[in-house]
Amino acid sequence: MSSNNENKSPSPKEAEKPAIEPIRLPTVEEIRGQDIWNNCAVRSIVSGVMGGGLGLLMGLFIGSLDNPIMQSEMSGKEQFLFTAKQMGRRSWSSAKAFAFMGLIFSAAECVVEKARAKHDTTNTVVAGCVTGGAMSAKGGPKAACAGCAGFAAFSVLIEKFLDRHD
Repeated sequence: MSSNNENKSPSPKEAEKPAIEPIRLPTVEEIRGQDIWNNCAVRSIVSGVMGGGLGLLMGLFIGSLDNPIMQSEMSGKEQFLFTAKQMGRRSWSSAKAFAFMGLIFSAAECVVEKARAKHDTTNTVVAGCVTGGAMSAKGGPKAACAGCAGFAAFSVLIEKFLDRHD
């Protein structure tokens, strides 16, 4: 007599289980890459450059939408030159602002994360406050405090929207 268990096919749950793969250790190059990226200066510079690039693109787009006040009295060439100058001014201004914002935020978040040895929303709040305060510091202490609170709140909203932390 043969038992019924030997002739049965595997259940659907057993058939769907993926095969267990061995653990792969990172290569020396991967470890070096992680070490470089974990450097706060590298992170900050990369974020500043990327922020500048984003600001440049946004400035080009917004500058292209500006209409001259005396549009009806300008020739096509004058309108083109006006728009090109506006795009240049806007893109340079936006690039500087976004580069500064990316650099300060990334540096603050990285330093706080390393000091606390935790990766959570508190780091984002502090980095947002530092960034908002630094960006609005020229307006005085009240403006710096408002910038701190506003940018910290905005940073937390973005963090929750992206759901980066558990």
